[in-house]
Amino acid sequence: MLSDSELERYSRQLLLPGFDIAGQEALGRARVLLVGLGGLGSPAALYLAAAGVGEVRLVDGDTVDASNLQRQIAHGEADLGRSKAQSAADAVARLNSGVRVRVMPERLGMDGLADACARVDLAVDATDNYPTRFALNRACIAAGIPLVSAAAVRTEGQVATFHPASGGGCYRCLYPEQGAESALRCSDSGVLGPVVGVVGSLLALEVIKQLSGMPGSLAGALLTLDLGDYRIQRLALQARPGCPDCGGEQAADKSATLRAGKTDE
Repeated sequence: MLSDSELERYSRQLLLPGFDIAGQEALGRARVLLVGLGGLGSPAALYLAAAGVGEVRLVDGDTVDASNLQRQIAHGEADLGRSKAQSAADAVARLNSGVRVRVMPERLGMDGLADACARVDLAVDATDNYPTRFALNRACIAAGIPLVSAAAVRTEGQVATFHPASGGGCYRCLYPEQGAESALRCSDSGVLGPVVGVVGSLLALEVIKQLSGMPGSLAGALLTLDLGDYRIQRLALQARPGCPDCGGEQAADKSATLRAGKTDE
């Protein structure tokens, strides 16, 4: 049950049809893994904290650099040289002390991601490299949880939700090849700060919809944006036959079994 202070704090979103008190209570119970605290992860972390998500686990092995400050709004000049995960955790705590924050200032491999995903209800991909994205995709499939993923570079961005256990494809269905070591990077191609702000905010919005049960989510869909000329498209995502990560009955059965046996720390 929401306290009087929570009813006041979240009053504006409680008024929304399809959200109300039940949605807020669902957010308060939720545990979210957020991987990447850069341009996308910064606004996502702040908006999830502001909305009242119960627990966020922040994962990033990088430190804050001066070139990050143009767009990574969870960090400031005083955070230069600090862990991005810890800096973002401090920003979340300043915004909403009621959110439980767990800091993981490291780069997680497959085993670490699998363990982390087994302890949460949803994972967020705000990373900038394919190896981590593919590993996080497999970890989410094994844990039977949704993966909400975003990417942005230059003036372009995309947001999608992958949850094969509920139907539809996974990240590897969309990007079948694992040969590339990294996606296009802002350090090479450039990016405008408000672009990652918009896409990171949409990332948080999709997570809130997934956790609260609000209608109109991106389940089974990919949203693409080119903010250079404001072109936006919503595309249907289909499972790819023979996908080595999610395809076939065996993968679905394994996901359901592992989801049922998930434990917390």
